[in-house]
Amino acid sequence: MNNKLIGSRIKAARQAKGLSQEQLGGKLGVSFQAISSWETGKFIPDSDHLPALSKVLDLSLDALFAEELPRWELKPVNFNYSHMFSFVKGRAQMLGFTQTLAVLDLLRRAHGDQTRDSKNGFETSYMVHPLTMACHALAMGLKNDDIIAACLAHDMVEDSDLKLSDLPVGEQVREVVRLVSYNTYDESRPDLDDVYFENIRKNPMACLIKCLDRCNNLAGMADCFTRKRMANYTALTDKYYPAILEVIKKVPEWNDAWWLLRYQLMTMTETYKRLL
Repeated sequence: MNNKLIGSRIKAARQAKGLSQEQLGGKLGVSFQAISSWETGKFIPDSDHLPALSKVLDLSLDALFAEELPRWELKPVNFNYSHMFSFVKGRAQMLGFTQTLAVLDLLRRAHGDQTRDSKNGFETSYMVHPLTMACHALAMGLKNDDIIAACLAHDMVEDSDLKLSDLPVGEQVREVVRLVSYNTYDESRPDLDDVYFENIRKNPMACLIKCLDRCNNLAGMADCFTRKRMANYTALTDKYYPAILEVIKKVPEWNDAWWLLRYQLMTMTETYKRLL
């Protein structure tokens, strides 16, 4: 094993966290000289320090000790939101989707100043998330005004100052938004997730929107989540989403979408379980 390679990985991970050698040493209970000796390759961390080092730096032991890591060229994980906006608006005009067009007009007010975080310098507008969901739904043949409007509006109550009554949609879409918004529940409840997903399972369209939402979040979480958060998110998906998919399966006109969503969620979840 190349000690200098290990040291360079520790140094890069430390700098990515914005920690000095003294600060990292303080978190691990060692001197900054010890950190320096690791980073120069003079020594490598002993086994007693490895779990804490991995946790503090969000650096897996596999990544630390692998003989050689691929030198990937990282690219943005999201598409251009303005192109998606134009696509969804054009499709909504063609199909006569009045709710979708009204929610599109509200999208910049709700999310225009918000961004999606990135660990790799690819920060983008938060609008890319609901727009990606809408494009995903349309690509699966879900040409339904309620569904596309709900995709676009699903985070407006949870992540902006808008209230349910502000949404320019019908009661069915408003109910879906209420069900998928955590802040419409008692967030102090220890069993919040159980209650949240139990309520969503009572509404097939809420199940559909939640699966579209989860697909997009799973696909992009490696760019912005810590390993711990990715592991928790994967576990949550593995626990609750099979039952949600079963609700979607029972709606005949959504059968193609059910198969694709099941495939996408299952393969991403199983891939993350193996990598994490």
